[in-house]
Order: sequence, then structure tokens, then C-alpha cells
Amino acid sequence: MTKKTKRAFPHTYVIIFSVIIIAVIATWLVPAGEFQRVADPQTGRDLIIPGSYESVEATPQSWELFSAFYKGFIRSPSIIVFILILGGAFWILNESKAIDAGIHSFIRRSNKWEKNKIIKKIGVNNIIITSIMLIFSFFGAIFGMSEETIAFVIIFVPLSIKMGYDSIVGVSMTFIGAGLGFAGCLMNPFTLGIAQEIAGVPLFSGMGYRFIIWMVINIVGIGYVLYYANKIHKSPEKSPVYNEDDYWRQHAVNAEGIEIEKSAGRTYILFIVISFIFASLSFLIPNNEFGFGAISLTIPFMPIATILFILAGLFTIQKGIQYFVLNLLLFTILMLVAGVMGFGWGLLEIATLFFVMGLAAGIAMDKSPNEIVRLFIAGARDILSAALVVGLAGGIIVILEDGKIIDTLLYQISVSIEGFGQITTLSLMYTFQTMLNALITSGTAKAALIMPILTDISEMVNLSKQATVTAFHIGDGFTNLITPTSGVLIGVLEIARIPFGKWVKWAWPIILILVIIGWLLLIPTVTMNIPGY
Repeated sequence: MTKKTKRAFPHTYVIIFSVIIIAVIATWLVPAGEFQRVADPQTGRDLIIPGSYESVEATPQSWELFSAFYKGFIRSPSIIVFILILGGAFWILNESKAIDAGIHSFIRRSNKWEKNKIIKKIGVNNIIITSIMLIFSFFGAIFGMSEETIAFVIIFVPLSIKMGYDSIVGVSMTFIGAGLGFAGCLMNPFTLGIAQEIAGVPLFSGMGYRFIIWMVINIVGIGYVLYYANKIHKSPEKSPVYNEDDYWRQHAVNAEGIEIEKSAGRTYILFIVISFIFASLSFLIPNNEFGFGAISLTIPFMPIATILFILAGLFTIQKGIQYFVLNLLLFTILMLVAGVMGFGWGLLEIATLFFVMGLAAGIAMDKSPNEIVRLFIAGARDILSAALVVGLAGGIIVILEDGKIIDTLLYQISVSIEGFGQITTLSLMYTFQTMLNALITSGTAKAALIMPILTDISEMVNLSKQATVTAFHIGDGFTNLITPTSGVLIGVLEIARIPFGKWVKWAWPIILILVIIGWLLLIPTVTMNIPGY
């Protein structure tokens, strides 16, 4: 009697290509149509003119099924190039075993915290996971951290494995954490700011209740991750990605017994050069303005960063190369956060920052130019599958756009919302926004696209525009964590080596819970007298 083989999960590529096939079929079944658009002089974005929808000549897709991969690459070049540069830079960094040394040191120190009775009762690991998720949630709520989470997966997945968890917990610490904040949306100018501007309500108003929303979402989301993490810690084999995590476990074994190397002469020269660059920037830019939504603070960031880098550099360079390279990584992250919040950086600047970090790490390790190039190419090759799948995922949207059916779907849904009471209308808006994430993952693009329509509908039923904005930003956060059209999600999963199917199987319960919680949090915006609403 033959033993039944367990059916394997479809490969991520297979799942996404299947969605592309469905999109092609939809272009034959859904009537083509378009809204007229007008450029907004304040934001520079194209806004839909409500009531301007009209049918256009159908352009059903056929052979384009096979060109979607190519067009997807053209549509998502920034994320693809960012992933390749990130892979190359971190491969150079990993050659030094600096991250492994940092993780070992962190775990060793955190174990000492167990001596405190209160901390021991709560659990050191619970505190670590909660703290990291709250930090990323804050970043997601303030400046809409999304693509940036890709860079942190390479750090937190190994940390999670070393703590006795799996790669899903590592991804949750950064990606899920930022997603929770994105939905809570305290002062995100790229979604909340644009939505409120289009709706005609004061910028970042309604902050009090929005903070309550953010707290509730975080309690539920982080609580779920902690429950799962503790279950996996007790029985690691219950992890759905137990086999896939062999890669990370093997990496952790190879990293044991790291010998800390003495800093080379080139390491000292690099430290002097970077310190000089920091000092020069401090002289040129003595004060920096940082935006926290409606709040703006002027801080002497570069002078402070210069002093910290010199002090930390002097300390770490004496301890060894690995610690100095780790210091480079920490200041790279610091500059990333400062760049996004204070200088308006995008993927171009962030990719450049990590590229420089990789080169600096290679120089610090006294590698020759040829060795640095070989390491960079090896890293880009190792992460190539993540870049390829982002291009494939972009092909889904290309098919829907070329088939001219996205506006038809928007129009049909907006028509179905009209004519109901306030609570029903708000609930349908929220449902609409939640589903729309499967078609359009950019929060900024969705705000410019549908807020004019939702604002008009809210006026018809005398619904608070602030409530409409809240329905938009809560609905914009959750399903982005599970939709295959999200290049960020696909990139994160590929780097963490988590199959998309297994991620969906793990994530759908918490996504469903969060969607329901989000809807319940909307009801008071209609039934209660909340300041700003």
C-alpha cells in the first residue's frame, strides 16, 4: 500500500501567475470604462472628477498574459533595484559576521534581565517583541513606513530564529508592526494628510480618537503575534515554515564561535574619513527640521549624530572589526529614520545609503575592491528571486490597467454605496477600501483616486467627512499585509524565504480579526460626539 504524499503549497510564482490569469479573464468579462481626472495644483496628483465615469472601447487582454512579467518590471523598478542593492550590501556586511556577533551579544545580555522577578514573569522575549513592534508601528503611523521594512527583515529574522522562534515572528516584528501603525495612521502625511486635504477637513485633526484606534489595533495585533510566538517557542516543529527555516537555523549554527578580529589599519582610516564627513555635514547643516505630522521640530541632528558616531566608533573600533561594522549598521538605520522624517528621503536615497554601508563594511574588513565586488554580486544573486517575484506581482496591476477595468470596478462599487444610511454607508466605504487594496497597494495613490468619490457620497448622506477619512485609513492598512499585488509583501516574504501560501494560511485569522475590530472602531464616529468628528 503506497503512502499518500502530502500536497505541497503552490510556489509563490505559481500563485501570482494564477492571479494574472484571473485578471486577464476579468478584462473580457468586465466592461471597460474611465473617469475623467484633473491635476491637483497643491499635491500634483491626478484626482478623479466624481460623476465623470464613461464607458470606453474594450481592450481585453490575451497574449499580454505573457508580457505582464516584463511590464511588471517596468512598473516596479524602484523596489526591484532596491532589493538587489540591499541584497548585495548585506551580503558584504554578513561576511564580517557583525550581525551575528550583535545578536549573540544581545541575547546574552537579555538573558541576564531574567534575574529581575517582574521581567521574568512577563518574559524577556515578550518585552523584546512588543518593543520592536511598537517602534515599527510608530514609524508606520507617523511617516507610513512600508518599503523600508524590507531592509529590516534581514536583521530580525535571524534574531527571531536565535530567540527560538521562526521567520514568521521575525517578519511580524517589522512588517506586521509597521502595518498596524499604517492602519492606525496617527499623522501619516502620505495617506491621512492627502485624504484629509481632499475631504476638506483640518490637517491631522481628530487626533484624540485616532490615538485610541492606534492603541486598540496594536493591542490586538501584538497580542496575536505574542500568542503565536509563545506557541512556537514551546514546540518549534509546529511552525508552518519549520522546514523553510532550516536555512536560517543552519546560518545560526555557522555563526557560532565567532572570533572577533582586531581592527585593521584601513578600518581606522575609514573611521577618520566617516567622522570627517559627519563633521563637515554638521558644519553645513547645523540644524535640521523634522516633521511629525502637524508638529515640526528643529533639532541639531547632524552635530548630535557626529558626536555619537565618534564616541561609538572609538569604543567599537577598539573591540574589533565586527563591532565597528555593527556600529556602521546602527548609524545607517539612524540615518534612514532621520532621512525619511527630516529630509524627505525615498527609495533612491535609502538604497544609496545601504550601498555606501556595504562598501564601508567591505573596506572596514580590509577587503580588496575585487573581493567587495564578488561579495556584492553574490548577495544580489542570492536575493534575485525576491526581485523577480516583485516584477511578476506588478504584472497583475498592469493587466487590469491596460484592460481599462479598474475605473469600472471603482464606479460600480461607488454606485452600490449610494442611498443607504450613515452607518451602512460608512461600513460599505470601509469594505470597499479593504477590498481595493487587492488592486491598488499604494496608500497615496488610493487617497488621490477614491477620496473625491467617497467625499461626495458622504455629503449625500450627511456623513462626517472625518469619519469617511477614518474609514479610508483603517481600511488601507490590513489587507495590504496579505494581498499578492503588494510588491513590499512579496519582497519581504521572499527575503525571509516564507512561501506566500503559508503566509496567507498563517496571516488570514489575524487579518480577519483586525478588519472586524477596525469596523467596530468606526461605529463611534457616527453614533458618538467625538471631538474633530
